Amino acid sequence: MAKAGKKITAARANIDRNKVYSLEEAVKLIKDNTCAKFDETFEIAMNLGVDPRHADQMVRGVCQLPNGSGRTVKVAVFARDAKADEAKAAGADIVGAEDLAELIQKGKVDFDRCIATPDMMAVVGKLGKILGPRGLMPNPRVGTVTPDVGEAVKSAKGGAVEFRVEKSGIIQAGVGKLSFSEDDLVGNIRAFGSAVMKAKPVGAKGTFVKKVALSSTMGPGVKVDPSSLSA
Repeated sequence: MAKAGKKITAARANIDRNKVYSLEEAVKLIKDNTCAKFDETFEIAMNLGVDPRHADQMVRGVCQLPNGSGRTVKVAVFARDAKADEAKAAGADIVGAEDLAELIQKGKVDFDRCIATPDMMAVVGKLGKILGPRGLMPNPRVGTVTPDVGEAVKSAKGGAVEFRVEKSGIIQAGVGKLSFSEDDLVGNIRAFGSAVMKAKPVGAKGTFVKKVALSSTMGPGVKVDPSSLSA
């Protein structure tokens, strides 16, 4: 096993791994104990009381981070004619129809978010085996299959974060950058927590949010009291 560097070791020394912190305390701890030379992503992991193997316990949705994600998101849009022009005007990086599908089939998946108008789903549906495993398949439940492609593109560019529970019952997402202020990070995290709570499935029984942890890309994890995610 690789030995931890001096910086990460020092950062860990300042965090009580057995303690559960409030959201504000955790954000401050992580910001005060950064150990990388780049602007790290601020990440959240939530352990949910669900079994995603059952359809009525799947948790999936999208959250519009009020203070942005800090990421540059490359957006591809499946649309034709006026809707294609609308997508381009909104800032879409790649816009096309059958020509875009052909590029994807050749392995050129050079984008972070994929949006489609409803009439294009006959074309997009054939790409499920390529886009699905990458988490890029357009879905009306998260607003990526919509006739309002302009707003969808602006939302994706402005800090919309999709989430989907993993097989182990965990949701993970980036909710900002370490350079964000503490207030902006707290606001983003609370918005994300609220979005996950609203996506609680009918089949979920008992405690929905069991554990929450925050970390930066290169930093140690900090346990957070789930109740402190509420304003």
